[in-house]
Amino acid sequence: MVTREKVIFSTKVLEIGNEVADFKAINMAILFGDEAPDALRSSCFIINVAPISAQIESGMKIRFDNQEYVITSVGNEVQNNLGRLGHTTVSFTGKVESKLPGTIYVSKGNYPLIKEGTIIQIIAERK
Repeated sequence: MVTREKVIFSTKVLEIGNEVADFKAINMAILFGDEAPDALRSSCFIINVAPISAQIESGMKIRFDNQEYVITSVGNEVQNNLGRLGHTTVSFTGKVESKLPGTIYVSKGNYPLIKEGTIIQIIAERK
């Protein structure tokens, strides 16, 4: 049986706030669409708001250009916030329990290199 990928969400980083390094220090990346409030904008990676074609679930993957992580837990507000506002937080901690409703938790690993133009995708396996 051949397994192929199905991209259920794809966006591009448009701008990088000057305080994102503060969140890198705690293994978090905050994504927000271009409508990010001024008070938060400096802490965020500003992305294109894009539709999500399926429910985001544990076991899917999130990719930052060629750096890939397994999704370990998904907060109950992620689907709505990401699809409507381009807003979610990605936590590179490997936690399997969603403590924060707007957060996607992913496998531990090196923090991804995120720059203007980085493509972020959420991928489901298709059988």
